[in-house]
Amino acid sequence: MNESGQSSSLKRAGTYQENRITKKDLTSFKEEIVQQFHASIEGIRDEVRRLAEGVATVNEKLDNIHKELTTEIQETRQEVLAAVKFSYAELDKRLTTLEQEFLDLKLRVEKIENRSSV
Repeated sequence: MNESGQSSSLKRAGTYQENRITKKDLTSFKEEIVQQFHASIEGIRDEVRRLAEGVATVNEKLDNIHKELTTEIQETRQEVLAAVKFSYAELDKRLTTLEQEFLDLKLRVEKIENRSSV
C-alpha cells in the first residue's frame, strides 16, 4: 500500500481502538451505576423515613383529638343524664301531685254526690 493508504488505514485502526470498550470500562461503568443506585436508594429511604415520621405525628395528633372528643362526649353525656334525671324527678313530683289532687277531687265529688242522693 502506499503511504496515504497506510495512513488512512492506521487512522481507522486508531479510531477503532479508541471506540473499543474494554472490560475495565464495563467494570468502571457498572461501579458508577451501582453507586448511583445506592445514592438513589438512600434518598428514597430518607423520604420513606420522613414520611413514616409524618404519619406517626398525624397518628399521635389523631389519638389526642380522639381522647379529647371521647372525654368531651362522656362529660356531655353525664350532663345530659343529670338533666334528664332532674327533669324526670320534677315531672314525677308534678305527676304525683296531680294524681293526689285528682284523688282529692274525686273524693269531694263522691261526697257531694252522696249528699245529693240522700
